[in-house]
Amino acid sequence: MTAQATSLGTVRRLPRTLALRLGVPVVLWQLAARAHGSVFFPTPARIVEHGYHLWFSGPAGRAFLTDAAVRDLLPSLGRVLAGFALAAVLGIVLGLALGRSRTVYALCDPVLQFARAVPPPALVPVFVVVFDLGTPMQLASIVFGAIWPVLINTAEGVRGIDPLRLDVAATVRMRPAERIVLLYLPAALPRIFAGLRLSLSLSLILMVFSELLPGTADGIGFQLTDAQTRSDLLTVWAVMVLLGTLGHLFNSVLLTVERMALGRHRAAHRS
Repeated sequence: MTAQATSLGTVRRLPRTLALRLGVPVVLWQLAARAHGSVFFPTPARIVEHGYHLWFSGPAGRAFLTDAAVRDLLPSLGRVLAGFALAAVLGIVLGLALGRSRTVYALCDPVLQFARAVPPPALVPVFVVVFDLGTPMQLASIVFGAIWPVLINTAEGVRGIDPLRLDVAATVRMRPAERIVLLYLPAALPRIFAGLRLSLSLSLILMVFSELLPGTADGIGFQLTDAQTRSDLLTVWAVMVLLGTLGHLFNSVLLTVERMALGRHRAAHRS
């Protein structure tokens, strides 16, 4: 069986796998919530029903999205995907540049370790001054927090390349661009995907945080704050379930892409 067939089979099994993994905890939650009968812990059925009417009961011409989904859900998805994409591209490019030179990496490593240890919320006043309130500031918060796993993992992956392969590349006078495409990127690919998974989770968390700040007028985080202010517990639970579902879905899609990419890489390497 080829790597492509295996990857396609994984994609087809994804809905069934998600249903099996989520089915048991959801059933237990449903039974416990019904037995307890507390207004603070509604059943999953009520939460899903409320989320459906809140976000996915719109007209068919708008992909069944409601006004609340267009106002809050879509902007949040745009921010998290844009922030993750920027962090991924910048992290891979900078990681490749730093990892290729041991001297440059040794000089920059203290700065990298210091910068990644600074919590993004601590830099919010700086981002507000530089970018003002709004989407640019929110994207800056996401990118700053999500770039470090990709950058450091990419650099470490490049540094771990077999020296013999570098000697062969020097012998055949391989150009720098060819070394990046044929040597550095394939060698760092497993570490890159490890960093991307961490970065994606951080992007979702930082997206919510950025939408909790004053001056925000839309987004899932804004909707969560508004629901808490109005003591709308069903909406609070629906937002939390939605965020958990999005995180699990994003991670599953990225894992599928990782298996496909690494499977093709291994197949090409064997041939």
